[in-house]
Amino acid sequence: MTDTKMDQPAVTENDGPEVMSWDSGMRRIVTIYIPLVIFLIVLLFPFFWMGITAFKPNVELMNYKDNNPFWINNPTFSNIHKLLFETDYGHWLVTTMSIAFGSTFLSLLASVLAAYAIQRLRFRGSEYVGLAIYAAYLVPPSILFIPLAQVVYQLGLFDTPYALILTYPTFLVPFCTWLLIGYFKSIPYELEECALIDGATRLQILRRITLPLAVPGLISAGIFAFTLSWNEFIYALAFISSTEKKTVPVAVLTELVQGDVYHWGSLMAGALLGSLPVAIFYMFFVEYYVSSLTGAVKE
Repeated sequence: MTDTKMDQPAVTENDGPEVMSWDSGMRRIVTIYIPLVIFLIVLLFPFFWMGITAFKPNVELMNYKDNNPFWINNPTFSNIHKLLFETDYGHWLVTTMSIAFGSTFLSLLASVLAAYAIQRLRFRGSEYVGLAIYAAYLVPPSILFIPLAQVVYQLGLFDTPYALILTYPTFLVPFCTWLLIGYFKSIPYELEECALIDGATRLQILRRITLPLAVPGLISAGIFAFTLSWNEFIYALAFISSTEKKTVPVAVLTELVQGDVYHWGSLMAGALLGSLPVAIFYMFFVEYYVSSLTGAVKE
């Protein structure tokens, strides 16, 4: 009887680590790299589509049978030229930016004071107040803009940028306050106790100790507020009617769609250029945004 063990290949000591490293490499490819590539394709495909559509002539846009939809045969700048020189896009961009910065500043100012009072002063029912503020963020804007419209009309702010600057904090302040409450909680309270012993007031502590340590949290809340203000649509559509005073999301849609005619090239160019300020804003402050997710000061 032939011994079956003699037919099996000999296993050396080096086979184990090689097999394990190969299995580990394949596992990383399957569990990390392939999902990451799929995620990036899904995430970046809209920007790719906006980019190629913005530089495509109308002949290629309307005839996909003879032209590759994912490539540009004859690039053109006519769509961008029409957007920049035949519309008020530059004015829309400046108006949107001013509204976004104004509403972000007001929201951060109110959120810092509210979050500090709820987290540090610790008055009776402060936890319930914080929960109620966050619950206000869950109210849909489609419900809030109806009573806000009456307030805007009574104050004489209709069809002015101030209507948006004053109404955007209604949905920005609740979330920013909730975010800053959690961030202030991560700052050791002993630092403020030492300052109180030395005779500092609450405002001095907030300005000289708490806020410098909470810069990553403030930037994180600012990015959130700026992004929502930049992309907001319902309030901008309801409270602004003049063409030159509209924001980019509303103006691009309402001015470049004429009846049943869609100027797709200019629409995509407007969407692409309108997304660049937010992308640049994220690019400069992404490190602070990431650090805000890991906590403030370690004890």
